[in-house]
Amino acid sequence: MKKFMDEDFLLETEAAKVLFHNYAEGKPIVDFHNHLNVREIYEDQNYSDLAEVWLGGDHYKWRAMRGNGISEDYITGKNTSGREKYDKWSETVPNLFGNPLYHWTHLEIQRYFGIEDTLSPKTADALWDKANELLATEKYSTRELLVQMNVTELCTTDDPADTLEWHIKLQEEEKRFTARPTFRPENAMGIQKPGFIEYMHRLSEASGTDIKTYDDLKEALRKRIAFFNEHGCRISDHSLEGSIYKPASEAELAAIFEKRMTGDELSCDEITKFRGGILVYLAKEYNKVNWVMQLHIGAIRNNSTRMFEKIGVDAGFDSEDDFNYAAELSALLDAADYTGELPKTILYNLNPKDIEMLGSMLGNFQDGSVPGKIQLGSGWWFCDHKTGMERQMETLCNYGVFAHFVGMVTDSRSFLSFPRHEYFRRILCNFIGKKVENGEYPWDEEYLGKMVENICYKNALNYLNIE
Repeated sequence: MKKFMDEDFLLETEAAKVLFHNYAEGKPIVDFHNHLNVREIYEDQNYSDLAEVWLGGDHYKWRAMRGNGISEDYITGKNTSGREKYDKWSETVPNLFGNPLYHWTHLEIQRYFGIEDTLSPKTADALWDKANELLATEKYSTRELLVQMNVTELCTTDDPADTLEWHIKLQEEEKRFTARPTFRPENAMGIQKPGFIEYMHRLSEASGTDIKTYDDLKEALRKRIAFFNEHGCRISDHSLEGSIYKPASEAELAAIFEKRMTGDELSCDEITKFRGGILVYLAKEYNKVNWVMQLHIGAIRNNSTRMFEKIGVDAGFDSEDDFNYAAELSALLDAADYTGELPKTILYNLNPKDIEMLGSMLGNFQDGSVPGKIQLGSGWWFCDHKTGMERQMETLCNYGVFAHFVGMVTDSRSFLSFPRHEYFRRILCNFIGKKVENGEYPWDEEYLGKMVENICYKNALNYLNIE
């Protein structure tokens, strides 16, 4: 019986062990999609205790605790202490057999705190005391947590109207890593949302453009893209849900925008046309500045109205949708590609049923300008586990050019999430090693080692045009 999570954890073959230990382990991390708070990074704070840094805002853990029968008072409640919440988490963890959270949890306590014990009510006191003792030291501030994991590049998620004040200050001060903004225009595209008109006023102020027409909106977004680009942005992000594209003329889009700005209700078709139309415009603008466009497709959000009204968004009540979107996605990408203005694009599926469809979609729009211009994104959210990662890799091998894969991202709000890159790297090396051991690919250590290094971090740097 193997020791739990030893140095060869998840590495089943000799080839896998060589690839991981010689070419992946400890290499720099490029995390090009996360939801970290850049102000917290700039202020370089220390967390008050393990519960704050480990459980605060982590809806993955919250979902598991609810599934373990833990009262909401001990998850997001305001009248329970961090220690009480931590104790409930320690009760939950031993029950997470087969759940990636079990591995992530122990990678985190091993890599950050050097604790080899598994978390349970029996070990909770000792782990709490040791972790809190370390968290109080200078080496465990927010910046130092990133440096510990050798994070050299990270991309946060930011609204076009954001001033980027904290990014600018951090970039002036911090030279060990770079925190870049990501352009996420969800509010500008959300014409169906109740606060859309109010948001237009905010975007007007940020861009210096009085937004009264559809052309004004495009001009405001163009200005904000230029501003983000000036401050190191290399990537955008979009969450696509439900119907995602229907073709519409510029006159139609202008009329839909005017209708909404005067307070009239829009039909479902009009909403889809607007969202698709503005996304095609943005894609072409991204192409001009050589940005990457990320399309995260397939979430159904805030399923529990009761808990949404009580807690709000991003609280762990989202799941996979099951709509079909191949034709609409193809038309969306084709609309930008037709004029030669489709940017580098990463496609992420949330529902596993869609992965082969996306895998086959890649080849439609590769144009030879960039290796792997259209990417199949790493396992995202509900696919961010061993099975999901392996399926993504197998699909990419079957449909694309695996060597140009840009690797994984944390998509996380937690400063303790970066050992997930190690988790991915172990699974990657094991995936490759098994094919070698099975005689499906020759053992060429020089080539395969370089490929592993590239997938782990170098491909992402090149793809994002980061020197």
